[in-house]
Amino acid sequence: LRGRARVEEIRKDRNAIVVDELPFMVNKARWIEATAEMVRDKRLEGISDIRDESDRTGMRVVFELKRDANDQVILNNLYKATALQSSFAVNMLAIVDGRPVLLPLRRALQVFIDHRRDVVTRRTLYDLREARLRREIVEGLGLAVINIDRVIEIIRSSKDTDEAKGRLIKERMAGLGGFLERAGRPAEEVEAANASGFTTLSARQAQAILDMRLGRLTGLEREKLEAEYKELWELTDYLEGLLADEAKLMGAITDELRQLRSDFADERRTKIVDAEGEILTEELIDQEDMVVTRTHLGYIKRTPADEYEAQGRGGRGITGATSTEGDFIVDMFAASTHDHLLLFTDKGRVYYKKVFELPEGSRIAKGRAIVNVLDLQEAEQVVAMLPFTEFRDDTSVFFATKSGTVKKTELSQFENVRQSGIKAITIEDGDRLIKAELTTKDHDVLLTSAKGFAVRFNEARVRPMGRTAAGVRGISLRPDDRLVGMSTFTRDDAAATLITVCERGYGKRTALADYPTKNRGGKGVITIKTTARNGQVSAVRIVTDDDHLILISDRGKLIRMRVGEIKVQGRATQGIRLMRVDDGEHVAAIERLADPGEATGIAEGAPIAIDEGDTVPNDSIEEDLEETTEEGEDGEDADDETEA
Repeated sequence: LRGRARVEEIRKDRNAIVVDELPFMVNKARWIEATAEMVRDKRLEGISDIRDESDRTGMRVVFELKRDANDQVILNNLYKATALQSSFAVNMLAIVDGRPVLLPLRRALQVFIDHRRDVVTRRTLYDLREARLRREIVEGLGLAVINIDRVIEIIRSSKDTDEAKGRLIKERMAGLGGFLERAGRPAEEVEAANASGFTTLSARQAQAILDMRLGRLTGLEREKLEAEYKELWELTDYLEGLLADEAKLMGAITDELRQLRSDFADERRTKIVDAEGEILTEELIDQEDMVVTRTHLGYIKRTPADEYEAQGRGGRGITGATSTEGDFIVDMFAASTHDHLLLFTDKGRVYYKKVFELPEGSRIAKGRAIVNVLDLQEAEQVVAMLPFTEFRDDTSVFFATKSGTVKKTELSQFENVRQSGIKAITIEDGDRLIKAELTTKDHDVLLTSAKGFAVRFNEARVRPMGRTAAGVRGISLRPDDRLVGMSTFTRDDAAATLITVCERGYGKRTALADYPTKNRGGKGVITIKTTARNGQVSAVRIVTDDDHLILISDRGKLIRMRVGEIKVQGRATQGIRLMRVDDGEHVAAIERLADPGEATGIAEGAPIAIDEGDTVPNDSIEEDLEETTEEGEDGEDADDETEA
């Protein structure tokens, strides 16, 4: 049972949830008190005030929402966490065949139907018996009216009632055939009565004649008797038909139930309506391009894409999310408000949302804690978010962990994700999921480590596995190395390049063709030199010349630039400065955005300056170096597979 609630705009930029009806047997005062306690304990987020504005005209409880709160999410939380949505238990205990039995709904309906059949059958038998008795009496009265002179003579000449009754029973009465004919009986019955000529009365008929008033002797009364006799025959025929035909009996039961509904039905106090699904909410949401961001400390938001403006390479950047100490943006992507979103955690679990269900905030807004958006487990962190338009049979989710393990699972296996999440991959102790991507059989996978090594292999090298599988080895890491990035791309995507960005803001683009395709499990080739100037690899992305790139520092600063401004270099180089970072500041993440077509403010042909001290050393010039490989580069595909 659900209470009745709606969202109202109480003033500019401020909404409220108004409840004007509670479920059956829910006490309003106790419900408000319990809900207020949840708000104080921060078990319910986004509510700034609770007011009871009920009066003699009706109930009205107002939940005033915070300015950036998602009213639909809060309403769903009210349904889930409070008695605004509750169940009403019914003990379906009934006496069946003399024994108390606890019945399910279907069985209870059948028992009720059987009971109604028994009641209607017994009632029909009783009505039939009474109708036959009355028909016998009316037939006797009709004969008495026809033979009225002889009846009066017998009564007047008898000493008492008993003698009169006995003489009436013995008297042979004429005229039955005419009475039957006027009552509309079939011709064969009339002919049989005429053929016998006379008939005698039964004891009940004789007694009824003696009890008859003199007023019944008129001609009008005779017509009434004939009409009643006809109706009694029709009634007995109908009742006998009910008893002989099960379908007619069930039809009578149905008609009686419909009559009850017609006579006594009134409007339900508790409405029975279709459950409100996501499609009903989605129809109220405009399709809009959004930039979804997630921070290191677990805050998430969606921001209209037009709030981000392009700048030239090497600039200081605009202010991004207002960062708290130790927090910074780690994930950013563009998506439509109607897109599906799978959110994967470091523990290998997956959660589902629509993009419009995420809290909306400005470019500088902090966002909302993911723990208030998803039902995360203790110490669980989101590490990957995959937006997509529809569930496709030819699409898979490709996973990579910090230890270099990879796994592929069909996307359709994530179509029914519970609110509390489900397992997406089994994670071994000491390991964690770092990336998940959507792939098809046409994709290649490129794994990159923090020390600047990369291995490329075809997606088909990893067979599809179930959700609970642990996966297989993707790259053999060197001591003290870890996997920091996984990129996926189609093999015939000649325009794409791999951009690699290091912690100190230096990076470069490298043609994908420079990375040889090998078996999974190898140690890889150099992708960038991780010198003291560069630091270790921070992130990698697949990009094209028309894309825009956003770099985010661990202090909340970001810069956006055209990818086409960044020079394409070989693998064994150090790259150029992409973003100036202060002492102690590091590039934390990068993200690719499709060019939205807005003006960038960068003049055509503007030179890309390199600041003093940024001269690229000689050993970073593109060189045609040998691939850095070690034994085991073409790792086997079967000996390291560990599937749960």
